[in-house]
Amino acid sequence: MILRDLLSSLHLYELTRGNPDIEIAGIETDSRKIKPGYLFVALKGFTVDGHQYISKALDNGACAVLVESEDTLSETCIRVPDTKKALAILADRFYNYPTHRLKLMGVTGTNGKTTITHIVEKILQDAGSRAGIIGTIQMRFGEEIQEVKNTTPESLELQRLIAYMADKGATHACIEVSSHALELGRVWGCNFRTAIFTNLTQDHLDYHQTMEKYRDAKALLFSQLGNTYNHKDQKFAILNADDPASDHFKRVTSAQVIRYGIHTDADVRATDISISSLGTSFMLRTYKGDSPVQMKLVGLFSVYNALAAAAACLAEGIDLCSIISSLESIEGVRGRFERVDVGQDYSVIVDYAHTPDSLENVLKTAEEFTIGKLYCIVGCGGNRDKTKRPLMAAIAVEHSDHAIFTSDNPRFEDPQAILDDMVSGVPNAKDQFTVIPNRREAIEYAIARAQKGDCILIAGKGHETYQIVKDQVFTFDDKEVASVAIQNRIK
Repeated sequence: MILRDLLSSLHLYELTRGNPDIEIAGIETDSRKIKPGYLFVALKGFTVDGHQYISKALDNGACAVLVESEDTLSETCIRVPDTKKALAILADRFYNYPTHRLKLMGVTGTNGKTTITHIVEKILQDAGSRAGIIGTIQMRFGEEIQEVKNTTPESLELQRLIAYMADKGATHACIEVSSHALELGRVWGCNFRTAIFTNLTQDHLDYHQTMEKYRDAKALLFSQLGNTYNHKDQKFAILNADDPASDHFKRVTSAQVIRYGIHTDADVRATDISISSLGTSFMLRTYKGDSPVQMKLVGLFSVYNALAAAAACLAEGIDLCSIISSLESIEGVRGRFERVDVGQDYSVIVDYAHTPDSLENVLKTAEEFTIGKLYCIVGCGGNRDKTKRPLMAAIAVEHSDHAIFTSDNPRFEDPQAILDDMVSGVPNAKDQFTVIPNRREAIEYAIARAQKGDCILIAGKGHETYQIVKDQVFTFDDKEVASVAIQNRIK
């Protein structure tokens, strides 16, 4: 694309030096990824200022640079008031407005985002649409899978991924939208058709500081749906009627609101719920009709996820019978209440639960079908919200027969200090938990003691295949470690 055409999207900019008619082959914010003919955008981050890497970008072949306050040695230099905002605008233009070429659905909330995107993808594909997903686990469209660095990528990467889907014929993209992404402008320029809210419970307070600020960050997704009505481009806000935060989101959006829930008389509701170790059944009651559902997914949280996905797909015009068929056939999501089964006579479950609310939800579900003892292996991440550590420990002790506190991703914190924070939440329950800092040993400890009918929940990492210790990333997969431990015991 010609630089002049690219810059036509910006209103405030100054070409301080150079030729506006050069060809721009790509855009990058990482000097290490610059190739000849690329535009380098210098972003000011929390710890790194991209302006410090302009010379490296030029060495790697950058033909132009976009800056805020400095001139450079580049032959072509553009100055703007805010490179982050400019990047979102330029990325949208460079990739030919990808979110206008398909229907974009965003899911936000503390828990359930990954599962809901996968359920929505399943329903849409079964109904004949071509849907892709972007989130915690990966970007996936058809057989194509790409890793993503953040739950919601930066604006440049996000537009690139959505453009890839649109160019390949996608009709829909369903993405996880984190509070960080909303606060930091990663989804600026995205034309969302549908915004889905799961729930709001404690998480990320190390960043947002208060629950009110955390809620307000989530609210941006709904306020950014726009303020106009177009029958060819309708907007929908799918809200959890059982969560008090939904009232706030309803006030800040002009989009049509569809409410789902269990305890409230919502537009899409589940009644007569029955949960077992094999699945969950309920009566689905909607404004398009009622029908019984028998899912393979387990737990009350799975019902909420199914309701959110069903409500979003009803708004897309998907037939209720088709939605139910998809709900009943979906097998599950990697690392979300995932069973580890190699023939043992006790249950082992791996789940991503890393917040107080999600841990309580999965433990309550496991309680419902566990015949013997329930063990809970759990840790807390380093350099993250410290206030939830004693809460996580207290929940683990309250809802299991024996809790095992261990390391998660300690990062640059002392693992023992993290465990001490957890133990502080259960000062009078010393007989109800064991502290084993080494995560592999913690898993092996529980499996060595499990008897017929017992259940072991390994919480916190779910789909992750690594463990972060300081600046090193080690291979570690809870499911794989548990499988080996079970096999070794059987031998």
